[in-house]
Amino acid sequence: MVKVNDTLSIERGAPAARSFSQPYWDGTKEKKLKIQYDTSVGKYQWLPRATSRFTGRKSALEWREVKGNGEIYSFTLVQRARPPFQGKEPFFIAVATLPEGVQIIANTVGISAEEMKVGLKVKPYWHPLPEGYHMLMWQKA
Repeated sequence: MVKVNDTLSIERGAPAARSFSQPYWDGTKEKKLKIQYDTSVGKYQWLPRATSRFTGRKSALEWREVKGNGEIYSFTLVQRARPPFQGKEPFFIAVATLPEGVQIIANTVGISAEEMKVGLKVKPYWHPLPEGYHMLMWQKA
């Protein structure tokens, strides 16, 4: 049986200020997942961008709160890492698909090697960062 670490003990800084992603990070202060929605095409997009990945424009982008529940689409068990993750191996990095059609990659918390599988239902875990921000990680739903 492989013991999987959760990487919670790794010190992380506050996010870098970028105008196009600040609404996302502001939402994390309240443990809310906000993603961009392009009203001109009726689709969500992830990662935060200054313009729509569908149209190349920014005028139709708005931020919408979503629950963040999803299911594992893909994952990897990291067995060799660079600092600051070195020495915390093994740990999971997982891609979860949300009902809104976006896929978000994040570390996991509390998911054992025996439990991890494609299709596993997950929900957000909000790990505290400096200045009141939180980092999204996945935990079992």
